[in-house]
Amino acid sequence: AKVDAATTLATGRRAQVEAERVEQAALLATARAQVDELATELGRLTDTVHRDELARAEQRLRIEQLQQRAVDELGISPDDLVDEYGPHLLIPPVPDPDVPEPGDPVPFVREEQEKRRKRAERKLNQLGKINPLALEEFAALEERHSFLVNQLEDLRASKRDLLQIVAEVDERVQQAFAQAYADTAVQFEGVFARLFPGGEGRLTLTDPSDMLTTGIEVEARPPGKKIKRLSLLSGGERSLTAVALLVAIFKARPSPFYIMDEVEAALDDTNLGRLITLFEELRDSSQLIVITHQKRTMEVADALYGVTMRGDGVTTVVSQRIREAQPA
Repeated sequence: AKVDAATTLATGRRAQVEAERVEQAALLATARAQVDELATELGRLTDTVHRDELARAEQRLRIEQLQQRAVDELGISPDDLVDEYGPHLLIPPVPDPDVPEPGDPVPFVREEQEKRRKRAERKLNQLGKINPLALEEFAALEERHSFLVNQLEDLRASKRDLLQIVAEVDERVQQAFAQAYADTAVQFEGVFARLFPGGEGRLTLTDPSDMLTTGIEVEARPPGKKIKRLSLLSGGERSLTAVALLVAIFKARPSPFYIMDEVEAALDDTNLGRLITLFEELRDSSQLIVITHQKRTMEVADALYGVTMRGDGVTTVVSQRIREAQPA
């Protein structure tokens, strides 16, 4: 019985000790967890303190750099800079092209000014790198632009002057052409009537509305014919019509001398006689040089010049005066 009682007592004691051990083990685990948690928090706080110290060091370095920059670039001491632009002063309104009237100055708020600074830095970065030669290049380009503008204005002025001169010349040309055409047309009708007795010839303009580009058509109707187109005339009639036009021009605008090359080669005796009559009229006021093989034309000449080639290929000029020059 004593053994059983001792055993029971020992068993109870053992259970109590085991319960205490378990409780102590739980408390130990809890303490270890708390220690680990505190160690983690300590590490985090240590890192935070380290980062804060680095940040403060960077800020101190940045402040020193800014102070030195203010002295070097602006020549202003940090104290004067703070007094003039410090946070105790009101911030002027930011210029905005979309707002016609600026607002009132506002108190300094660091967060807002930091945002403003970051926006300014982003815009500055968007501009890209600064070209130190930009001002020189701008001055050179501005000078070049001014030179080109002056040149352009000179060219425009020259263009206006040239257009005015062209207009004046065109007007004179139109007047001279219109007068010459009118005189030649009148003379052509008379000369044609003499070379083609009973016929009719006249000059017409293809485009009377534009005297600078108009052409001239020759209408010729020999006696006994109804046709007026030159292409339907015979070779002799076309030649005589061309001679009539030449003589009409000679009479409308006289010249000191005329040169004609076998203009009467295709004419018969009757038409040749009429042409010779016109030659005799022209030589009263001008000198005629006519290249011809017609004997009748030679008979009315004042002087003859013949050109022959000898057997050795040498050209010989033979001259013969038919009539003595009439005294002036």
